[in-house]
Amino acid sequence: MPEPTVTATDVREQAEAHLRALVGREDAVLREDQWSAIEALAVDRRRALVVQKTGWGKSAVYFVATLLLRSAGAGPTVIVSPLLALMRNQIAAAERAGIRAVTINSTNPEAWAEIEESIHAGDVDVLLVSPERLNNPTFRDAVLPRLARECGLLVVDEAHCISDWGHDFRPDYRRIRTLLGDLPDGIPVLATTATANARVTADVAEQLGRDVLVLRGSLDRESLRLGVVQLRTPEQRLAWLSDHLAEQPGSGIVYCLTVAATQEIADYLASRGHHVAAYSGQTEPTERQQLEEDLAHGRVKALIATSALGMGFDATLGFVVNMGAPSSPVSYYQQVGRAGRGTPDASVVLLPGPEDRDIWAYFASLAFPREEQVRHTLDALAQAGRPLSTQALETYVDLGRSRLEQMLKVLDVDGAVRRVGGGWEATGQPWAYDTERYARVAEARRREQQAMLDYLATDRCRMRFLREQLDDPEAADCGRCDNCGGFRLSAAVSEGAVEEAAARLSRPGVPVEPKKLWPSGLDRLGLELKGRIKDGAAEGRAIARLTDLGYGQQLRELFRDDTPDGPVPVALVKAVIEVLGDWRPRVQGIVHVESGTRPTLTHDLADGLSRYLRVPVVGSFAIRDDSVLPGQGAANSAQRVAAVTRRFALRADAVPESVLLVDDRVVTGWTLTLGARALRDAGATTVFPLVLGVGG
Repeated sequence: MPEPTVTATDVREQAEAHLRALVGREDAVLREDQWSAIEALAVDRRRALVVQKTGWGKSAVYFVATLLLRSAGAGPTVIVSPLLALMRNQIAAAERAGIRAVTINSTNPEAWAEIEESIHAGDVDVLLVSPERLNNPTFRDAVLPRLARECGLLVVDEAHCISDWGHDFRPDYRRIRTLLGDLPDGIPVLATTATANARVTADVAEQLGRDVLVLRGSLDRESLRLGVVQLRTPEQRLAWLSDHLAEQPGSGIVYCLTVAATQEIADYLASRGHHVAAYSGQTEPTERQQLEEDLAHGRVKALIATSALGMGFDATLGFVVNMGAPSSPVSYYQQVGRAGRGTPDASVVLLPGPEDRDIWAYFASLAFPREEQVRHTLDALAQAGRPLSTQALETYVDLGRSRLEQMLKVLDVDGAVRRVGGGWEATGQPWAYDTERYARVAEARRREQQAMLDYLATDRCRMRFLREQLDDPEAADCGRCDNCGGFRLSAAVSEGAVEEAAARLSRPGVPVEPKKLWPSGLDRLGLELKGRIKDGAAEGRAIARLTDLGYGQQLRELFRDDTPDGPVPVALVKAVIEVLGDWRPRVQGIVHVESGTRPTLTHDLADGLSRYLRVPVVGSFAIRDDSVLPGQGAANSAQRVAAVTRRFALRADAVPESVLLVDDRVVTGWTLTLGARALRDAGATTVFPLVLGVGG
């Protein structure tokens, strides 16, 4: 088949005709940078990296280029796209311009074979795939090579994810380098992002290869008015939301740092008469889609969301409020970019809290594992002599499943392991742990956190600050933010809203759900436990989660490494009494879990409960093996069950039928589960766990 060609003659006129069909406006014309990118792709058959602000029209570039290339006989465009919400929006936009677009992702496996046949028959103009598909063994080995030979244009959306210097690095995106290498000569490639500083831009351009056209535009968001409201307490921040949410233009997003906060804040705002809903990665896919549509069509005032509502969500929103600061100005710029599309004015408000840094520290702890953990994983795969699933492998490695999966994806790209049918296998290729690079990335993350703190405190233009963080050479004062004088933000909160927020936050008590199933693979660790847990605990209680806005702060302070051991603080004693008053478990005795780090705290909690409930302390789930360290194995369930089994044993003279099992906090839940099992074996029929806090 002759190589398809597109000349520059009249091509801009054709391109703008396609643009008008795409956007549905007869007066639409291409920006010069849009045309430069389209010309590079459709005429010169080059590779291009476009770094432009959200709403600039990056999707128009690849859809128009697709139409030009397809009309000249080129194969379909392949778009690597990170989120289902983004795919849905892109398919809808493509169909408006008469582009036949399909997607292969985790939600439609039953349609994959039919879609592949349509692609090879030439009936598809655009194929959208998630980056995870690129490393699916069947797709990678059977579909991808043919697709690489036949595609007419490769598009990498949200391309900052390729770079581990980026704020949202995703190992699956690294697989794109392999795809690039498999493309025949002359196949154009487009990478797009709105959030790349100079280092990330250079890294992505280098991965794209030689002769890359880099187009960086102004990152000003002319419609956004940025401001920060500094309030001392969580109840004041909640009250501010309640008092001022209705003043915000249109519908919008209230971003939170944790899943727990989305539900807590949504419940409070709903009780104050606001039409809101919680949204996170834990929300069911069908419900997420419905909530996105409700927000886009103004059927809710706001979604109270984590960053799961992020890339790819396309709607005209009037505001974004952040309850808590993201850990970097770049990720903050991306979140606020959800607002202000298609509207001349949008308000952006940040309400920082002291708990933000603790949450940043937690997510930072999930960085690339230590070298000994990586080597142990490679050894386990090599010694197995067969593929191991992630689920099977985690019984050999002290890493949680999601973190283990992320590490394996990096090792796969580096050539040390390979994903095959049945799991993962070691390749035997030499692999070096890049200590220096991981340290540099960790240091970059620390600098980003400090920059975020600087943003909160700055008296300079806030938009200019964010643009400078993204190395925008055109950064200038915006004249619209609270520091420039264009945005007046009141910090006033009503007494009634504060009182109700305080009442909600000061009401302690969250359920501690019992474990239902033993983790798989325990037989490989010498434990004959599998299937449903038949001798576990009843539902328990805690004062709060460590991430909660109310008691969370007191609990975080109590469990800091530098907080000395001691009795339960008076405020938390009162909270425990209130929890018991609401819960009212009927117990005949108390057993406490011994602590190697806070023995006074746990003893004092058990003794105080004994006096208050007037039931005896009948024993302890005692430490019998000090060589098993506190928290050992906490990164994954099978390892934790094995560690707790070795570390603890029940010491009790006579166990009554109903027991209160007391611990300082629950992290994985397996200590309470195994403690309850030991008590049930000793004669208890019901075991009620009670802890101060939930979370690590």
